[in-house]
Amino acid sequence: MTDIFHEVDEEVRRERLKKLWERHGNYLVAACVLVVIGVGAWRGYEWWQAKRAAQSGAAFEQAVTLAEAGKHQEAVAAFAELATDGTAGYRVLARLREAAELAPTDSKAAVAAYDAIAADNRAGQVIQDLAALRASFLLVDTAPYAEIVKRLEPLTAADRPFRHSAREILALSAWKAGDISTARRWTDMMMGDPLTPPGQRSRAEMLSELIAASAKG
Repeated sequence: MTDIFHEVDEEVRRERLKKLWERHGNYLVAACVLVVIGVGAWRGYEWWQAKRAAQSGAAFEQAVTLAEAGKHQEAVAAFAELATDGTAGYRVLARLREAAELAPTDSKAAVAAYDAIAADNRAGQVIQDLAALRASFLLVDTAPYAEIVKRLEPLTAADRPFRHSAREILALSAWKAGDISTARRWTDMMMGDPLTPPGQRSRAEMLSELIAASAKG
């Protein structure tokens, strides 16, 4: 008797499955097809991204080679093209290198390029700070202290990665402007910070001595 009931149950289950398939089979097939297409599309996208990254890497290396060979105009053009057409990571690096290549011959254009990076939130805080620092370094001999402090004072906070360099440039700018007390404030901040790198600490001590001599004179 048990076998008979078991066979009946099996028959009922088969009949139910048949009805379910007739009702929903097309949807199940469509869902499976979509899954296969989706996986294939994702794999294709990953391959395309890897290919683009490799192409951008090769283009960046070629631009660096041009720069190292002294072909600065060609290097600028190569970095500019990569800054537009490269993958996200290489676009940022290319913009920084383009500005660096412009600096020796056209500091005004280099500052403008660095300023554009510093204002671009997509670049990330570290890159933005680095660009702002490099622009200020190019301006320290010509721009008034008020402009340099406007550019760099936010970078001097304890949680900013380039705070030591920003403080050093500010101290130098204030000293060049004849603002002895402000220059001393920045050098004291550098010497009082235990995390200031040894090289920058030494330069701060030298500048502090110059400031002291200027004050006596």
